[in-house]
Amino acid sequence: MAPVGPLARISRLGSGICRNHRLIFNRSPQRRGIASCIDPAHGLSDEQREFQKVAFDFAANEMAPHMAEWDEKEMFPIETMRKAAQLGFGGIYVQPDVGGSGLSRLDTSVIFEALSTGCVSTTAYISIHNMCAWMIDTFGNTEQREKFCPDLCSMEKFASYCLTEPGSGSDAASLLTTAQLKGDHYILNGSKAFISGGGDTDVYVVMCRTGGKGPKGISCLVVEKETPGLSFGKKEKKVEFIVVLAVTVLTWSKNSFSISSFHINTLPTASCSLGAAHACVQLARDHLLVRKQFGETLSNNQFLQFKLAEMATKLVASRLLVREAATALQESRSDAVSLCSMAKLFVTDECFNICNQALQMHGGYGYLKDYAVQQFVRDIRVHQILEGTNEVMRMIISRNLLTES
Repeated sequence: MAPVGPLARISRLGSGICRNHRLIFNRSPQRRGIASCIDPAHGLSDEQREFQKVAFDFAANEMAPHMAEWDEKEMFPIETMRKAAQLGFGGIYVQPDVGGSGLSRLDTSVIFEALSTGCVSTTAYISIHNMCAWMIDTFGNTEQREKFCPDLCSMEKFASYCLTEPGSGSDAASLLTTAQLKGDHYILNGSKAFISGGGDTDVYVVMCRTGGKGPKGISCLVVEKETPGLSFGKKEKKVEFIVVLAVTVLTWSKNSFSISSFHINTLPTASCSLGAAHACVQLARDHLLVRKQFGETLSNNQFLQFKLAEMATKLVASRLLVREAATALQESRSDAVSLCSMAKLFVTDECFNICNQALQMHGGYGYLKDYAVQQFVRDIRVHQILEGTNEVMRMIISRNLLTES
């Protein structure tokens, strides 16, 4: 496939984004513009500002108006995600020769933050899909990359990541799903749980045991949906493998599992939390400016002014930490793992607190489904758990501090 430049793709298709500015009551965090002190464009290059704007526009016009419906009906918005893929968001940090945008980890964070202002849960899935495409691009051979990546980058096909098992969560290295080589194929036995998109997706990137105990005995296999023996459980989408044949194994170095388990998607998760918090700060500000109590708007209440100031400060601090960690990861710095863990820990905790405080500022209205703030609170609470719980992040950070000479 011929390389496609990310900006060429974005500029060519970005003008086609719907710009009807249709507003749903209290749903669009874009209404009043962005206060300069929390402007997420600060410090970005002109190129980064351009695709950030495209992502913000897409979030406001294609995602935010449908966020509540997707949530209520538990919809997997395939067509909307394919529109996002047309803008280059299906394989953001996948190499261009197989259809990816070839952007950096910082660029990726900027995009996911912007998209999350429109719908956190949809963006979270897009981040997982991107991770799966990147894993195949990075660890697959030429044949595997050319087979899977183009369809994933266009989101003609969707991917899911299968790590967690019913008995293996934070201790991911204790997973029990096994893969045994039989001639020219593998026989895969086991089950996986909490699979984002499970049942609706086409490609499953499965972590399984091909060797002894511990992380060094773990490999990564790609299973296609049509593979005989693959089945799905109830709505939680527990995936079961019973004598699954002819799966594709990726080249997997002995140190890759520890990186994959807790660091491939920690920054995208933190970035999604940033987007929710950014939207909630703006929603809270808008509410304070129009809601009256005791004869004046809430914006005149000093206690609420101070709370809003604290929310904005934590938002900007969180954003700076994510961007520093993204740069470290892109440059393969020695502090990358610790910084990614710090970003996941600090940002998902603080951004949840920001959204929760925004709901509190809305009073009883914050609990109504007509107000987007309650959905942001619900959608990002899980970010303190998935992609390695924040307790595990603390373990990783402290281990680094205590073992470095």
